[in-house]
Amino acid sequence: MSLSPLRDLLSAAVAGGYAIGYFEAWDQYSLEACLEAAEATRSPAILGFGAAVADQAWLERWGIEELAGLARRLAEAASVPAAVLFNEARTIGQIRRGLDAGCTAVMLDSSKFPLEENLAWTRKVVSMARPFDADVEVELGHLPDARDPSERASMTDPEEAERFVRQSGVQALAVSVGSVHSLAAGGAPLDLERLAAIHAVVPVPLVLHGGTGIPPQLVPKAAARGVAKVNYGMKMKLAYLDGMRTALAGAPPNPDVHALVGGRHQTDVLGRAQARVRELLVSLMRAYGSAGRADTP
Repeated sequence: MSLSPLRDLLSAAVAGGYAIGYFEAWDQYSLEACLEAAEATRSPAILGFGAAVADQAWLERWGIEELAGLARRLAEAASVPAAVLFNEARTIGQIRRGLDAGCTAVMLDSSKFPLEENLAWTRKVVSMARPFDADVEVELGHLPDARDPSERASMTDPEEAERFVRQSGVQALAVSVGSVHSLAAGGAPLDLERLAAIHAVVPVPLVLHGGTGIPPQLVPKAAARGVAKVNYGMKMKLAYLDGMRTALAGAPPNPDVHALVGGRHQTDVLGRAQARVRELLVSLMRAYGSAGRADTP
């Protein structure tokens, strides 16, 4: 199985009425947790990382190539179909580096621009991705961010979405229908009627960002309306942090540091944090309906 185009994974999800979680990783441990959860549940995997909350100086120095290389190697060795995504890149230059480093799908963070400017930037990304046979996702509309109360949502208009997809040539469209970035508590209601209206006129799979705040039981309803991918991130880091704190709290006063940090033993605090993430993702893959789909023809 191993490396697969994102377009194939999403098309199969639309046809099957389920969604695939894109669980945004930030290092080798978190990337491995994503793949291990996918293999444990026999789910298709979208391995990747994003630029939205990463330190830009680190990304520019070597972070893009480092994470893309790790994700690509894991995808190539996977026992389930796996794509590699660079999510919400800040610049065209970052997109190019992600493609050169082996990402099979890219997304430029362009939703903040007016419609026509967003379309112009998206066409550039599509043109850049074509020689790599890579897929392009774009967001139309704008999600608010729970960390910034001044931000307001701009809901996706179905007619604009149809024209945007037709004129841009993208393979996936992220839409704003009620979800919220970085929502750690509570749940964001989804406008399922708007989602259905977008699905009726847009010929590509739909994507929901802000998945942390979307109640898992709503995802099958969204999948029935064309959503093939849900982006999820913040609660992964909360689970990781909680696992690390618990592991450190039980550490002896004078530990064997090699057993405690980075040795990949059962006592490794990073590995125990990784296990918390893996458990969370297994439950989400089952809730999203992707479990068992890796083995479906």
